[in-house]
Amino acid sequence: MRRVVVTGLSGVTALGHTWKDIKKNMLAGKTGTRHMPEWTDIDGMNTELGAPIAPLDFTGRWPRKKTRSMGPVALYSVYATEQAVKMAGLTDHPVIQGGRTGVAYGSSFGSPEPMNEFADLLFKRSLRKITATSYIRMMSHTTAVNIGLFLGITGRIIPSSTACTSGSLAIGYATEAIRAGIQDIMIAGGAEEICPSMAAVFDALYATSTKNTEPHTTPRPFDQNRDGLVIGEGAATLILEEYEHAKNRGAPIFAEVIGFGTNTDGNHVTQPSAPTMETALRLALDDANLSPQDIGFISGHGTATEYGDIAESIATNAVFQDKVPFHSLKSYFGHTLGACGSMEAWLGIEMMRDNWFAPTINLETIDDRCAPLDYVMGQPRSLNVNAFMSNNFAFGGINTSLIFKKL
Repeated sequence: MRRVVVTGLSGVTALGHTWKDIKKNMLAGKTGTRHMPEWTDIDGMNTELGAPIAPLDFTGRWPRKKTRSMGPVALYSVYATEQAVKMAGLTDHPVIQGGRTGVAYGSSFGSPEPMNEFADLLFKRSLRKITATSYIRMMSHTTAVNIGLFLGITGRIIPSSTACTSGSLAIGYATEAIRAGIQDIMIAGGAEEICPSMAAVFDALYATSTKNTEPHTTPRPFDQNRDGLVIGEGAATLILEEYEHAKNRGAPIFAEVIGFGTNTDGNHVTQPSAPTMETALRLALDDANLSPQDIGFISGHGTATEYGDIAESIATNAVFQDKVPFHSLKSYFGHTLGACGSMEAWLGIEMMRDNWFAPTINLETIDDRCAPLDYVMGQPRSLNVNAFMSNNFAFGGINTSLIFKKL
């Protein structure tokens, strides 16, 4: 089987857009959670919290011709991809447009703003606001398509619009495409833009945090005093490449993708199932030909919702007991939905390379209904690990698990 390595990685987040800045903010105990005053006038909305990206100005960066089909979510994904492509030494490289490079990318929805344009059509019987790009900006595969158009990619495109597993599923499917010999390089990741409509989905389920006057204290994954999730935004792109192809062109290699497992619960659209979550983790281990004791760290999904935290901890304990250090990065960035899988993979690789892993911030007292795990809390953990696992779970019972190895 062909090996798959990571030759570029980048993203945009609430704590900065480089690993250097993000790590600095993590060490300072900062989170991306903010009070969102623009949401306070929404009738019936309980949460007023979000984790928008740090300031990033796209003005004049690219020609209008390249950006007219992009809403913010596509802009985020293209920016992250541009930086990752540069890091991989692939800017203007002929392989990008030669048919052997593809894209696997996703978001939960696309840009929500064009919904207003279609609402005029449905409720005011007017096409006045609809433009030639309204649907292109809103469609669920807008990130994958716009990356492909921006770079002139002629290979395979795999859209992954599966809510909270969009980014991780994209990485997994991209890995399979390279392993199978279909592509030599895959641009993989996920993105999301913040919008009150995203928060409203979880607000209606009473699953959002309402610590509106104390944004720095939430979300609190696995904590007995958690009160729900915080919606965030961002993007992350990994450049995946066949190992020999990368080696022959002298590319930097940051990690190897050695395991991927995915399945569905087949049980309930919003309530996770611990047994099938456990199966996904075991599928990734089997794919990597590893045993649980070979994993040095686990990046958990950790949404800070009651059902999610409990089910995930039970599934993780069933495979690893309490032997492997475990954290949730959503405590820093909020739940970035379609972006979280790729963002957590990117930052997990950076931490593995630095031999340093951030704690789950705001985790102070573990909920006794959560299974015992080696929760990293309070202080960062210095660890020299050879492989880590990154897990994500989505509405519809979609479970993913990825394993990355240090090279």
